[in-house]
Amino acid sequence: MIAAIYLLIYLLCGCAVIRWLLPRLPVLNRLWLGVSLGLLLLMWLPALCAFALAFTWAAHGAALALLAAVTGGAYLIRDRRATRGWNDAENALLRQLALVVIPLTLLSGYLQYTHMARVDATGAWHVGQSTYGDLPMHMSFITGLKNAAFPADYPFYPGEQLSYPFLVDSLSTTFYLMGWSLQSSLVIPGTLMMALCFAGVMCLAREMTLGRKTVVLAALLFFLNGGLGFLYDFDQAGGLQYDGTPTVWMRIQAILTGYYKTPTNQPDPNNLRWSNVIADLMIPQRTLLGGWCMVIPCFYLLYVLFDPAKREDKPNVRGEVLLGVWGGALPLIHTHSFTALALCSLGMLVYDMIHDRERKALFLRYLRYGATAAVLSVPQLVLFTFAQAFQGEGSNTFLTFQFNWVNNPGGTGMRDMYLWFYVKNVGLPFIILLLALCEKDGHARRIFSGALAIILAAELIRFQPNEYDNNKLFYLAWLLCCMIVADWCHRVWHRLKGLRSRNVLAALTAVVTFLSAGLTLWREVVSDYQAFSAGAVEAGEYIRDNTEEHSVFISGTQHLNPVTSIAGRTVVCGPDLWLYFHGFNTTERKLDVQTFFENPEENAHVLVKYDVDYVYVSSYERSSYSVEIDTLDRLFDVVFENGEATIYKVPEG
Repeated sequence: MIAAIYLLIYLLCGCAVIRWLLPRLPVLNRLWLGVSLGLLLLMWLPALCAFALAFTWAAHGAALALLAAVTGGAYLIRDRRATRGWNDAENALLRQLALVVIPLTLLSGYLQYTHMARVDATGAWHVGQSTYGDLPMHMSFITGLKNAAFPADYPFYPGEQLSYPFLVDSLSTTFYLMGWSLQSSLVIPGTLMMALCFAGVMCLAREMTLGRKTVVLAALLFFLNGGLGFLYDFDQAGGLQYDGTPTVWMRIQAILTGYYKTPTNQPDPNNLRWSNVIADLMIPQRTLLGGWCMVIPCFYLLYVLFDPAKREDKPNVRGEVLLGVWGGALPLIHTHSFTALALCSLGMLVYDMIHDRERKALFLRYLRYGATAAVLSVPQLVLFTFAQAFQGEGSNTFLTFQFNWVNNPGGTGMRDMYLWFYVKNVGLPFIILLLALCEKDGHARRIFSGALAIILAAELIRFQPNEYDNNKLFYLAWLLCCMIVADWCHRVWHRLKGLRSRNVLAALTAVVTFLSAGLTLWREVVSDYQAFSAGAVEAGEYIRDNTEEHSVFISGTQHLNPVTSIAGRTVVCGPDLWLYFHGFNTTERKLDVQTFFENPEENAHVLVKYDVDYVYVSSYERSSYSVEIDTLDRLFDVVFENGEATIYKVPEG
């Protein structure tokens, strides 16, 4: 109850701030922006206080005082114009939101429930296909940040500052600290952020597109993205199996039961990499979800404050500063979203400087927004982002030239012809985008100027050791492109009026556009993987309840480790699955772990080197190393033991 009240206070204050600063925006847009701003403040204010008070109840109490100051300050500098009221346009958007946001939110809530450590009847914790790899990392951050001093260390690589954007995970830590279960702390904010993304794209589309139905179409094009991957799955699938089973059904079963065999995600052998954003990005990648939840409002403000058809005659200083603050808060939420916003702003600035007659006055507006964002973002970039980006060596370095994204893996040569790679991955909407850009349409070209800046950067620079992660930029560029595609479809639809086959053509287009996404989401709905057995959960909960906070364990380097994910304790070395892509060379630590387990008496110095408090031996350690169990039993006291794991206490000194 306390966590829910705490959340509600922030959301109400966010709505009040938007109401006072931007009263002339439409009602539903203000509501969406207000809830989003409240969530932004809830991510940032407790974290700011944690640098002085650690991430504790005291920090959250102090954050309420900051929230009161922010809310009161907004009232003092409020825009005193009359508030824009409810009208027919709001009724229309409300119906559209109900048509799209409610079903997608219900789907997302179900996927959040089944994919975020769902507890089965035996006590085991289950996840989905897309969350099997990364969720344990986010759980480690969430549980490990509880009562932690800031800046915190990596819970699975102690001694190294946590430079990965952590504010989305610390948001869940807030609820975890206040009494929600770990599962609820994941599911509830995750579902809320997804709902805000769905509503936000539609509010953005209402401003960027030219027709009412285009609002729905733009949202569906973005969230139900797929491509032509289904053609590979159903190639020559029109016959029957030897037992009379339709071949089509057999192909569907292969999609529903295989590991990454969906039409949107088959790196090998088909080079299908345009993953569906709901199934493979928003559900498993929590920092991306938080980043999108916050960058979509920035795109919205950037557009309504600077577009010639939307902006007011007089500079909206409140809105421009708010946009700068919002954008400047992004790096520790999601660095790729911050980068995309900066690139989009640069692209639109260049376009406006070429085409807008009021370029001098407009430039000053951009400068006010950009300077505000820079002042707030530079400390985050210098102290966190750049510290991580420049520590890698060799193949795991950041910021490397690489043309054509994953179609040119490691710069070794393109697997598919350039345009065909995007045609088969993005599908029919990509072809429509090319056709739309052939038209003399200043509105579309201005939007595309923002998208183009993002595309060029993502096509030419690899921003992380994992080249696939550039998709986090590509998708935000595609969000803008969906507005252009929706408008072009709207025009063509009206020009085909009177054609008897128009509805048939629309239905066929919908099948080609959305079938891959539908199959991918179906696969995710039925996916079910056990992450932690009942024995592992029991061990993790024992550690959580009976060992000192922030104590250090030596264990294997498995990514499914209850010590970090369930208990929130620190281990000497985590998996390369995460650490390699964060720029760390784990060779020395992995060797230390191995030598200790295989000869603990001769390598007791390893425990001193890493200040280890406990030794954790589970089925993973026993299968990965030649563990000297008898020696461990002789040297250390057993404090916990079940069929899955044994925990030893290292004596002090």
